[in-house]
Amino acid sequence: MVLHESAEDYLETILILYERNGQVRSIDIVNEMNFSKPSISIAMKKLRESGFIRMDINGLITLTDQGREVAERIYSRHKLLTKVLEAIGVDPQKAAEEACKIEHDIDDQTYEKINDFYQSYQKKNS
Repeated sequence: MVLHESAEDYLETILILYERNGQVRSIDIVNEMNFSKPSISIAMKKLRESGFIRMDINGLITLTDQGREVAERIYSRHKLLTKVLEAIGVDPQKAAEEACKIEHDIDDQTYEKINDFYQSYQKKNS
C-alpha cells in the first residue's frame, strides 16, 4: 500500500511522541504538528481503518506492527538525512526541514547509498 506523505508524517509523529512521552493522544498530535483537531481526527480515523494505528477506549493511540514499520523507516531516514545535511554545512534547523521533504521521496537504493557513504564518512572522521 502506498501512503501519502501526510500519512507518513502522522505515523512518524506518533512514534516520536510515544518515544518522548510514553503515550500518545490525538491532542498531542494536534499540538506537535500545529494542525486542527478535526484534521487530526479525520487522519487518525483513516490510519485506524487502514490498520496502521489502534485507539483504545481512553483515546490512547498505538502503532500497529505495520504502522511502526512505516514510522521507523521514515524516522530513521529523517535522522540520517539531517545528519548528512549538517555534515555538509547546512544549518541544523534547515537540515531538519529539508530532511523532512527528502525522506518521503528518496528511493530505497539511493537512501542505502547515502547511508553507506555517511557511515564511511563517519569512520574516516572519527
